[in-house]
Amino acid sequence: MNAAPWRRDDVVAAARDILGWRIVSEIAGKRVVGIIDEVEAYAGELDEASHAYRGQTPRNRVMFGAAGGLYVYRSYGIHWCMNVVVGPPGLARAVLLRGARIVEGTDTVIVRRGRSDHLADGPGKLAAALGVTGEMDGHDVAEPPLRIDRPEKVPTSIEDGPRIGISKATDKPWRFVATF
Repeated sequence: MNAAPWRRDDVVAAARDILGWRIVSEIAGKRVVGIIDEVEAYAGELDEASHAYRGQTPRNRVMFGAAGGLYVYRSYGIHWCMNVVVGPPGLARAVLLRGARIVEGTDTVIVRRGRSDHLADGPGKLAAALGVTGEMDGHDVAEPPLRIDRPEKVPTSIEDGPRIGISKATDKPWRFVATF
């Protein structure tokens, strides 16, 4: 893996390739590191489940921008969720970061999440664990305070399956979960 996965044109391949990469948050002076272990791919105007399926809006504008942009949105008006924009500008491809194994900063995550289990095993939980809010919308994941760094090791296996929490394009096996 020489280039960052979000530089790829194929969002499904990018989603698989981002598994195992380290997500490093230094938000609010607290360092948290997780190993990305669950993602979903969304293919813009080609994908009815994508926020960009019907075109650009003020909410999804980041998805139409440069690769590596962070698209942050509220899910059900409650939880922040984050996607990494993939491929060339204008295509609105994105990888939803669904989960990570926390390897550094567990005490900070416990405080942020208000619990000591299930710290980052869902997109809203992951964003909360890392301290991500809507203020991070448009942020470049190659830069602090939230960046995605190369993995220390690659997954031993990757399972694919249907995406979760969608009602359209449910037949696409574009959810990927890594084992290390």
